[in-house]
Amino acid sequence: MDFFDRFTIPPHDDPMLYASIVAIGLVSIAIVFGVTYFKKWGYLWSEWLTTVDHKRIGIMYIISALLMLFRGGADAVMMRLQTAVPDNSFLDAQHYNEVFTTHGVVMIFFMAMAFIIGMMNFVVPLQIGARDVAFPRLNALSFWLYFAGAMLFNLSFVIGGSPDAGWTNYYPLAGTDFSEHVGVNYYNWALQISGIGTLMTGINFIATIMKMRAPGMTLMKMPMFTWSALITNLIIVFAFPVLTIALLMGTLDRQFFTNFFTTGDGGMDMMWANLFWIWGHPEVYILILPAFGIYSQIIATFSQRNLYGYKSMVASMVIISLLSFMVWVHHFFTMGQGAVANSIFSITTMAIAVPTGIKIFNWLLTMWKGKIRFTTPMMYSVAFIPLFTIGGVTGVMLAIASADYQYHNTMFLVAHFHNVIIPGVVFAMIAGLIYYWPKMFGFLLNERIGKWAFWNIVIGFCLSFFPMYITGLNGQARRMYTYSEASGFGPLSMVSFFGALLLAVGFALIVYNVYYSFRYAPRNVGDDPWNARSLEWATHNPVPEYNFAITPNVNSSEAFWDYKKNGHDLFKGGIKDIHMPNNSGWSIILAGIFFVFAFCFVFHVWVGVIIAFVGIISCLLYRSFEKDDGHHIHKEEIEETEKKFGGAE
Repeated sequence: MDFFDRFTIPPHDDPMLYASIVAIGLVSIAIVFGVTYFKKWGYLWSEWLTTVDHKRIGIMYIISALLMLFRGGADAVMMRLQTAVPDNSFLDAQHYNEVFTTHGVVMIFFMAMAFIIGMMNFVVPLQIGARDVAFPRLNALSFWLYFAGAMLFNLSFVIGGSPDAGWTNYYPLAGTDFSEHVGVNYYNWALQISGIGTLMTGINFIATIMKMRAPGMTLMKMPMFTWSALITNLIIVFAFPVLTIALLMGTLDRQFFTNFFTTGDGGMDMMWANLFWIWGHPEVYILILPAFGIYSQIIATFSQRNLYGYKSMVASMVIISLLSFMVWVHHFFTMGQGAVANSIFSITTMAIAVPTGIKIFNWLLTMWKGKIRFTTPMMYSVAFIPLFTIGGVTGVMLAIASADYQYHNTMFLVAHFHNVIIPGVVFAMIAGLIYYWPKMFGFLLNERIGKWAFWNIVIGFCLSFFPMYITGLNGQARRMYTYSEASGFGPLSMVSFFGALLLAVGFALIVYNVYYSFRYAPRNVGDDPWNARSLEWATHNPVPEYNFAITPNVNSSEAFWDYKKNGHDLFKGGIKDIHMPNNSGWSIILAGIFFVFAFCFVFHVWVGVIIAFVGIISCLLYRSFEKDDGHHIHKEEIEETEKKFGGAE
């Protein structure tokens, strides 16, 4: 391959692709021009790009997740358009392979993970009464490694070609025999970089929750979202190293001619499937458990009742986390491991439905006899319960190993997966964003526009995915870019396409809601606009840098409710100087060098790899010898801030 040929845009020539590249270039130029024109580079660098504040890092994660949601959503609409009618030629086979591959990767790794980690960043330190996370600079590095991985993966769209072996990247399809261009190299390196950042997040939040809780907050007095975050990060620490090593082995196969996953020379392609799903099924619960925590906070708040069955909720999450590592084989019942193995994993898969069912009843009993307020976050939470239950029931159907021979690799499986992830994670993402919006920005999003978006999204979801259950049972295979008119899949596939359009309208309304509320929403909403129950609502909207002027003293999982209704003395003592970490450009610089390292590795530019590797080591050495004692916010400055907000609570 000629040196410059490797940087072209194989393996297909599509006018849409070139139009998209031009659009990306024009938007990028417009952003740079706008920031320069309004002289905001200094502000961005000092306040955001170099921040170590957990709240701003959380907001950057969430903004990135929303961008990736629209990136992956565009892929989804293209897929539904391509399959809306028989024998469609909107996308050719190669382009369709790339689209469904990037859709899955973007939505799982760069949208859902980013939102969940962003929400943990913003909420958990506030819920436990901490000033920040245990390792603020490591937290910033985690974000920038995630962002570097996301940008590297999306760069494949412009330079070299996107991966085309599916989001699961199965071998031998992902090997050089069937994926000759560099798309899978992008996949391997982008996920390794972002995965390292996620692993750092897991370690950071375990340390934060275990060591930095407010006085009086024992483990069994933590809010439910914090419990879900703790268990999620324990899963991350055990699961993500498996993915990282599997990706490294795949990289060695593709770029250094080893034979871990090859079909010859002692390799075993099924080893990739096992390693991927040993990570992959716990990953489902890495996404779902924090969503359960968000729903628990919202349902208790808007039912105006304490969460029913607190201990059983905690126990069910612990059981789910353990069982999540015991079910991975159900992803390939049809791949020949035998009846005994299939039976064992079929039983464990069904068993995991039990603790999940317990949580459903906990939420229902929390609402029972409650004084429910149907705000937009509550509407998403209520809609989640029946829709997620349908996804769970179809999951039990898929857990029957013998029946799975009928369901596997059909649209039934696609419908099931989305029936779990969209109500389970995406609805929680929207509900949590609306719920915590005033805590982030100091004003509420418009309820009327929010409910318009809700109905479009819920109806669009049902129209998009429920028809797939029927076509899947009738034999429509997933990952097929077209089908014949004689198959009879056309009418229901068209319904799915219209559902996808309604989903797009719903998400567009959310964007419009942000714009409208930013311009017209009142700013005097107070510090507790929802009449909430947990500790994060005991500080101001938006939250000051130091979170709490006085460290709170906690006596229950609903400390703020006890403070408001039962006279609990939440803030004891007086205001003192507060020590906080300094901002640092080290994290973004190191992540940028990681980006260059990986990009050069993708294209075998070994000089660049060596230079970037030296840069990485230099950054680590610099940090090892750097002396940075942080800074103090003095009592007088805190008192002035509290006076502006209305005084310490």
